[in-house]
Amino acid sequence: MRSWPVPAVPSLSGDGIPLSLYDTADDEVRRVRTDWPSGEVGIYVCGITPYDSTHLGHAATYVTFDLVHRQLLDNGHRVHFVENITDVDDPLFERAERDGVDWRDLGTSQINLFRSDMEALSVIPPREYIGAMESVNEVIDLITRLLEVGAAYILDDEYADIYVDHTFTPRFGYESRYDALTMAEFFAERGGDPERAGKRHPLDALVWRVHRDGEPAWEAPFGAGRPGWHVECSAIATNRLGSSFAIQGGGRDLRFPHHEFSAAHAEAALGCERMADHYVHTGMIGLDGTKMSKSLGNLVFVSKLTAAGHDPSAVRLGLYVHHYREDRDWSDAVLDAAEARLARWRDAAAVADALPVDIAAPLVGAVRQALADDLDTPTVLHLIDSWCDTVVPETGATESPATGGAGAGAELRTLCDALLGVRL
Repeated sequence: MRSWPVPAVPSLSGDGIPLSLYDTADDEVRRVRTDWPSGEVGIYVCGITPYDSTHLGHAATYVTFDLVHRQLLDNGHRVHFVENITDVDDPLFERAERDGVDWRDLGTSQINLFRSDMEALSVIPPREYIGAMESVNEVIDLITRLLEVGAAYILDDEYADIYVDHTFTPRFGYESRYDALTMAEFFAERGGDPERAGKRHPLDALVWRVHRDGEPAWEAPFGAGRPGWHVECSAIATNRLGSSFAIQGGGRDLRFPHHEFSAAHAEAALGCERMADHYVHTGMIGLDGTKMSKSLGNLVFVSKLTAAGHDPSAVRLGLYVHHYREDRDWSDAVLDAAEARLARWRDAAAVADALPVDIAAPLVGAVRQALADDLDTPTVLHLIDSWCDTVVPETGATESPATGGAGAGAELRTLCDALLGVRL
């Protein structure tokens, strides 16, 4: 599947600082492993189900992993970034039926909008952007392997759907660290089917749904049908990054069941101990104090913000005010403050064009250090704010000269562009 254009990412002078991130499974901040046999750092981020436009919850997740991508590039690493898109799934069918449109047309329109939003936000695209429909044969191969090793079983009923026994991998639960009661609650809330008759255990997850009337289907040795959600990511990730790779990422709501099961499926089929070395999750975005959700109808869409004339760099700055792992709120006040900050930084960069470039060196080092410490963007904003407050009075200037000089202002622009995806 086509992704979107690659933004120009400038090279920053000096040396990067190795990145450490919080790992959900180990409950600690630790160094991201970069010494993989492939010579590349593999990242897999779960993409959208294209039944609605890109809202700020989506944007917060993809901007966060864009920061991860940028820090690794700044350290000189080759990054193999893979992202899926769940272009065949129940929510897509339900929305299409509600709106009286073909589900394929709905998906295509939302995927195109997502691409344009990511381009506007200067998000570096994945090297491989893979739709569920184009990976069905890979999923069939993985399910075949799960059946061969005894991890999967076929229900003895009229449909003969295929499920995976979640107890097959003895470490099941290591990724989310949730207790059994919490797992059962989230499984029921987030697409699971605990009440399905014939399963060995309520927590066992669907990997192949045998064809029903009115649904798309693909031929398979075990009967025509379509993949379950979790196994799609298992197949897409491991077929491109190997049975183990550096980072699996997504929103905190994917911690369980999606990431737990996608890891367990891969580990059961491929015999690896741990699919990802880091499991990284972003917090949720609220609007004016209320959780942002489709059901409440209080979503803020990236496309509508940019159509209204708001600078995508200001949107990124608004998302950086709080740490990526925090649940945080969006409001007009947040956006107004971000736009004022962006204007202040641009003015300071213009003034600093007349200053020696080495004046910015301590700032570059401090920003690198803050980002290397689990993407500490609130500290980054404070550091740059303070530098701008110091630099502008130093010149005594009351009006900004033309931008684009080669002094400290140019270094600030490069810093913000290279590491933050913010264009001054």
